[in-house]
Amino acid sequence: MRITKRSNLALRVLMFCGVNGGRLVTKHDIAGKCNSSENHLGQVVNQLAQAGYLDTVRGRGGGIRLGRIAADIRIGDVFRLMESKTPVSECFADVDNTCPLISACRLKSAISAAIAAFYGKLDEISLQELIEDNTSLEQILCLDLQGACAA
Repeated sequence: MRITKRSNLALRVLMFCGVNGGRLVTKHDIAGKCNSSENHLGQVVNQLAQAGYLDTVRGRGGGIRLGRIAADIRIGDVFRLMESKTPVSECFADVDNTCPLISACRLKSAISAAIAAFYGKLDEISLQELIEDNTSLEQILCLDLQGACAA
């Protein structure tokens, strides 16, 4: 299984916002620290905001911040949100499934079980666990010049 760039970026955005506490941050801030284009970042931020993971404030002095407490953000849920439209293999695609084995193949159920185990493991992890007491991450993502971020 391969994680999409979108999911990877979503976790970077959430970790960035989590490390920088309740302060408003900009897409420009995140893009610079997380090695991403602001365009791609904007799409991910929009999806995370629509799902309630981020709060957005428009206008001058606006930005984004976590929309939930970091301890309440389950990583499995974030991956489900970001990966839901990407079929793992052809047999999971509704429209483009041309596999001639679909009526007899048992691989789909094995893959389904593996995916459930994957998400189950990620459900055990909160955003808080990824950022709390992670000074190395804080040094990379903190916007405060004195490094006093509240993870």
